[in-house]
Amino acid sequence: MELQVLHEKIVTLRGIKVMLDFDLAQLYEVETRVLKQSIRRNSFRFPIDFMFELTKKEWSEVITNCDNLPENIKYSPKPPFAFTEQGVAMLSSVLKSKKAIEINIAIMRAFVEIRNLLSYKNELSQQLKDLRQELEARLGEQDTQIIEIYDVLDQLMEQKTETQERKT
Repeated sequence: MELQVLHEKIVTLRGIKVMLDFDLAQLYEVETRVLKQSIRRNSFRFPIDFMFELTKKEWSEVITNCDNLPENIKYSPKPPFAFTEQGVAMLSSVLKSKKAIEINIAIMRAFVEIRNLLSYKNELSQQLKDLRQELEARLGEQDTQIIEIYDVLDQLMEQKTETQERKT
């Protein structure tokens, strides 16, 4: 499974990266209702930090922001479940097919890659901040020196103008 496809199915809700039940059902090649039934039968395996149901407001925001939702999903009367990385991992204990295990491995790799990219982005951002501060410190010294040069040049220009005015 391509990681890019999985990346597109990972969304941020409540400040955390999650996957929605209908996307997972599609990946696991089961009906969404079957996935939800399995989860409800095993609800003790899915605490709030593993899975939560979207509020109606959150669901309408997802519908508004996601252009590629299937029509039958957009008009579903019940908001979907959202699964964190740990919740997706727990699904492999509920859905025991070979396909579910393969998809879970791919999804875990996608979450790890996203985490690595975010870490790299933060590291790069810090390096850029450090570089900027270093450049500002250097430029600060140079700016002072340049201003002093301009001041001296201005003084020389004024002296030359005064000298020329006296000669005339």
